[in-house]
Amino acid sequence: MVDESSLPPPRHEPTDVSDHVIWIGAPALIATVIVMTLLVLWLFPGRTVDRTMHLPLTHYPRPELQVSPRDDMATFRAQQLQWLNSAGWVDKTRGIAHIPIEDAMREVSEEGIAGWPAAAHPTVSPAQHFTQNDGHSAGRGR
Repeated sequence: MVDESSLPPPRHEPTDVSDHVIWIGAPALIATVIVMTLLVLWLFPGRTVDRTMHLPLTHYPRPELQVSPRDDMATFRAQQLQWLNSAGWVDKTRGIAHIPIEDAMREVSEEGIAGWPAAAHPTVSPAQHFTQNDGHSAGRGR
């Protein structure tokens, strides 16, 4: 156990903040609030609080809500499928056209993409892979 007589007498701090900081900080804070208030009044000069609304109020049309979201989605999907499966001009003046998605995928698979790295080995379809392994897939034992 500690002998309390050997400990120094208890003390306290006489002050936390010096008077110098208070005499500079308080006026600086008040000046900042005044400057910010004047800045806000300069940026927003109009008084909007006292404006009154003139009657009668203008009537705007009601928003058009979907009557049948399922039918709208089906129509949208049909339009998108029709676009994907047809050919036509996107921008005729610049010579930009679109082709059916099946034709585009076939051309990419046959010709590749310019600047795209080529495959290190020829690709084998799953059906060819299955027949090459005598009806067994690669990861399974016999």
